[in-house]
Parts: sequence; C-alpha cells; structure tokens
Amino acid sequence: MGPLAAVGITAGAVLAVVGLPPVDLHGPLHYLGVMGPLCGGTRGAHAMPLGRLEEAWRYNPLSLVLVPGAVLALARETVGRVSGRWLNLRVTHRRAALLLALLPLTALTINQQAHADLLRTGPESGTPTGLLLYAAAAPLIVIVLAVRLRSRRRADPS
Repeated sequence: MGPLAAVGITAGAVLAVVGLPPVDLHGPLHYLGVMGPLCGGTRGAHAMPLGRLEEAWRYNPLSLVLVPGAVLALARETVGRVSGRWLNLRVTHRRAALLLALLPLTALTINQQAHADLLRTGPESGTPTGLLLYAAAAPLIVIVLAVRLRSRRRADPS
C-alpha cells in the first residue's frame, strides 16, 4: 500500500498545483447517468490538499478518508522500512469484515447517485477520453492478470 499511497499523494500534490485534468476521464457508465462510488473523487482529492474540506465532501466523501489514509499508509511504509517492524492488521472474520465494508460502499454509491447533477458538471471537453483510456487499458489489465495467475501456478507446489 505504501508505494500506491506515494503515487496517490504525488498525484494529489500535482493536482493541487496544476489543477484538474482538462480532459474527460469518466468511466463508461457515467455517460448513461450512473454514478459510481468513485465519481467526484478527482475533484474531491483536488480540494483536500487545498484545505477545501466542504467542497471535497460535496464531490466525494471518500476523499476525506482517502487522503489521510494515504498519508498513514506512507507513514507505515516508512517506519516499517526504517525499523524493520511493521504494523499489521489481521482480519479473523472475513465475511463480517466484507459485510462491514459493503455497507459504507453502498451508502457512498447511493450518495453519489443522489448527487448526479453535481457530478455530471465539470471541466469536460465533450470528448469521451475516459472511454478511450478504458479501451487502451483493458488489454493491459488482462495481460497483467494473466501473468500474475501464471506466476502463481508456477509457485504453487500442488
């Protein structure tokens, strides 16, 4: 999580300095009026480092958790690498944990859909760049998954 958090924090800092991307990065369902739990996340993550917490909450409440969570993950990574001691969380009841995670995710999805009018506005150029990015990324994702599955099969002794 540490390297991913570092990338996220760096991306947030870049957004805070240069602003929001000038291209439309929405997923395919956005064009059908379906808002997912991550809709508004870029604008929320842009508002967080600028101290505009109310705006971040309005665009996506998850951004208020994501940014501090990334800072904590990066701190955990740093302390672990320096000291050799890692703070780990063990989940013993996976089904209960999954259900507890699904409840706020469902509430967030409902909230985002309720704010569809707000989330449909923004610096869109009219060109569905997001669809082009998804089309380009899909084969790469399939290749990465295939390589990971293949390497797991080789590592599995049974």
